[in-house]
Amino acid sequence: MSNHLDAARDVLALEIAGLEALMDSLDVDFALTVDLLKSVKGKIIATGMGKSGHVARKIAATLASTGTPALFVHPGEASHGDLGMIARDDAILALSKSGETPEMSDLLAYARRFSVPLAAITAGAQSTLAKAATTKIILPAAAEACGETRAPTTSTTMMMAVGDALAVALLRDKGFTASDFHGFHPRGNLGAALRRVSDLMHGPERLPLCIATAPLEDAVRTLNAGGFGCVGLVDKDRSLVGILTDGDLRRAFGRVDPTTPVDAIMTRTPKTVTPDTLAGEALALLSRGKITALFVTEDGKPVGLLHVHDCLSTGVL
Repeated sequence: MSNHLDAARDVLALEIAGLEALMDSLDVDFALTVDLLKSVKGKIIATGMGKSGHVARKIAATLASTGTPALFVHPGEASHGDLGMIARDDAILALSKSGETPEMSDLLAYARRFSVPLAAITAGAQSTLAKAATTKIILPAAAEACGETRAPTTSTTMMMAVGDALAVALLRDKGFTASDFHGFHPRGNLGAALRRVSDLMHGPERLPLCIATAPLEDAVRTLNAGGFGCVGLVDKDRSLVGILTDGDLRRAFGRVDPTTPVDAIMTRTPKTVTPDTLAGEALALLSRGKITALFVTEDGKPVGLLHVHDCLSTGVL
């Protein structure tokens, strides 16, 4: 068991060292690559062979999901017709550790022939790929984590990190928002967390509300009828001024009578959200506050109610 853990720690230490070297080595060429990709009118074509190809496919997916149109083209398939997927308004992002991948030669020739911009990620500073590139990011020398076999490990981790860095730099430059992100991720837990409270809340017709100066017995009837474990307390202008929960009633039991004005025991200035609050943010607020429901307000007036079950039942985590 200890040998396995030692091996894991050795691998992680080597890959961390590679990432630290990469961070220290980034220079103006990274910025130039971002500018090149940002200026593309068409799409980004990510490509690579073997393990570099798997990383390129992931980078294309990350770019596409963060607002930069991208797809993966296999360099071998490119030589058999898939070059037609690359338009003159596109740019190529090519990955190769050595920079001498033979299967990429036709793709490089195509880029040169039709003046398609080419960005390279490679460890071969003087390689064929680096020399053909419009811009290039050179990976620093770093030991592969697998030892004598030299199978791509540290190098592919660095490539993956560069791809993430490019994607984040591009989305920041574009002002890509969580709302934009949700447009590309409508399903699953991520899509659910990026939904708005307005998509999940109970509307005005379901709101358990009571005047704050009403007797406690009136508020309890409203609380029981609502079924949410709480009642919102409003003033004469219908602004939310407090909340009464099951817990408030338990804490007040035995020290107040049914005719006591409810504002004597209500929780003042309750936590609220707006209809535009992200569902994930609302659930985090519920969790931090150890509460089960939030009133949704606009201009201080309640327009809805969000219960923790509304979040969990729709996959918000």
